Amino acid sequence: MPKLIRMYITNVLIGFAIAAAFVAMLLYFNLGNLWHLVTHSDQGILAVGILWFANGIVFAGVQFAIAVMRMKEDDNQGGGGRRDAIRVDMTRPVRVRQESPAKRDIMRR
Repeated sequence: MPKLIRMYITNVLIGFAIAAAFVAMLLYFNLGNLWHLVTHSDQGILAVGILWFANGIVFAGVQFAIAVMRMKEDDNQGGGGRRDAIRVDMTRPVRVRQESPAKRDIMRR
């Protein structure tokens, strides 16, 4: 199996494990009276499953994005050209010519 696919599957599994811990904490701390809603409904297991799956997708994407961003190589190899400041005189006015719309219409005819 290619290394990138293995890394993706590993990070997705880690993301879904984090989502499972997150949903467990939501239920344990009873945020928004969620524990009561889940235990006193006949669709509670389905709701927990959907909550876990939706959070799993988000956490898996974030986990994989972090893993990809950490793969960068160090660019401090030296070189890279000169880093002199660009000198621009911002105090001198610049003339900009603007024609009126009426003048443009006359010139098109």
